[in-house]
This record gives sequence, structure tokens and C-alpha cells, in this order.
Amino acid sequence: MTRRKALTLIVYAPALVGKDGRTVDVIHGMEKALPGLRLGWRLSDSGRPIPLPQRDAWLVESIEDGEFPIVCNGDESYPVTVFGRERSGLFSPGEQPQFEVHAETPLDEPVIAAAAAVLEAVAEGARSFWGHASRYGYGSEVAQQLRRSPHGPEYSPRGLPMLNLPEKLPAPEIPCFLAWLNYWSAAAAQAIGFPDPARDADLLSRARRTASGGWVVQLTDAPLDLDNPAHLDALKRAYERFPEIGGRAGA
Repeated sequence: MTRRKALTLIVYAPALVGKDGRTVDVIHGMEKALPGLRLGWRLSDSGRPIPLPQRDAWLVESIEDGEFPIVCNGDESYPVTVFGRERSGLFSPGEQPQFEVHAETPLDEPVIAAAAAVLEAVAEGARSFWGHASRYGYGSEVAQQLRRSPHGPEYSPRGLPMLNLPEKLPAPEIPCFLAWLNYWSAAAAQAIGFPDPARDADLLSRARRTASGGWVVQLTDAPLDLDNPAHLDALKRAYERFPEIGGRAGA
């Protein structure tokens, strides 16, 4: 069975505190950014959508252990889902737990057109350090770049630089890797030295500034496809430009 084409989006933010209102901000922002979207359902144990008449109140009350359960659009033929989970401090920069928001939508022209706005809305709603969006399956490419031994290879099978594990990074503002769409908070942008008008003209032509002073930066016009040599070259250039990403600076 072939998997439906999908866009996956993840942002990384400070851990939730109690019944944190950022959960509602994330959902409202996503609905505003993607025309016609209504995330008014939860999933039953069997995976069937159940309406949520008091969605916002339910969402806040459902926060437990720094996480919130899946909410969706209730359309099994066009599924849009979002949930939040806590990332343990054992696997996070500075041993500080983080709040991750994971969203998935079909990958079609309306979503591609709105993807940067959706990433911005989710990331800003969560008050994120950084975030990313790419076609489903991109995580398996990144996994091949993760340095699990000091004696490992210098490059991945695709010739991309090896990256340090998240828990090895010096600060949560340092992005772990690059993707098709990249959200960098103001602090993350400062940490990696973006933007430099003299060096980043191409990236700035596909970038948008956010209300909080962060950036959404798009590497390629179409969703990143590493079987496309032009896309792979664009990704390699971006890694060369930002050695701080993945904790490679000074390594």
C-alpha cells in the first residue's frame, strides 16, 4: 500500500507549564493559516474522529505531562492532524525538556502554497526556538546525517555533512538540521548568523519575517526532493553557509 503524499511539520519550544495556553494558540494559528481548516475533532481509541464542541477548553484540560492528544479535521479522506509531546531533557540541548508540536497534512497545491504560513503560525503560537516542514519521509534522510560515534564518517551517503545529536548541541536555539521550510526564532537566527545581506540574497528571496522577529526560510520552490540534484545542491550550500546548524561550527 502506497502512503498518501504528506507534509510533516515539527516545532521545538520551551516545555509546557501547567495548562499552557500555547496549545490553543497553535491550533488557532494553524486554522487561520490553512484556508478552510477546522481542527474540531479528537480521535477515538480505534482511530475514528469524534467531534469536540468545546474544543479549546477540552484541549487545555487534556494537557498532561507536558503533552496534548491528537486533534484533527475529522475528514478521513483528507486527514490533517496535530499533537504535542514533551521531549525529555535527556535528549535535548542543555538537558532542558522541550515541547514539540507535530502536524501532518496532505501534500497538495493548496498546502504547498500555505505551508510557510502554517509553519510560521504553529511555531509562533508555541513560542518555538526553531522548527521545520518537509515532505513525509524526510526524517529518514536526516537520520543518516546524525553522528553517533566520534569515529564515524564525515558525510552521509548523499554527501551531506554529519550532524551532532540534539543532546550534544550547546543551546536549544541552535537548529538541529535543515529542511525544505525552516523556522528560526529571532534567537536562532542570531545564533546562526542569519541574515547576512551580502551572503543570503538567494535565501532572502524565499524568506519571510515573522511578527516576533523570527524567520521562515524556504530552501527550494518545490518541496525538497533529494533525488533532484538541484535540490541536493541547494541543501549542501545551506549547510555550508550555516556551520552552526547541527553543532558543526568549530568541530
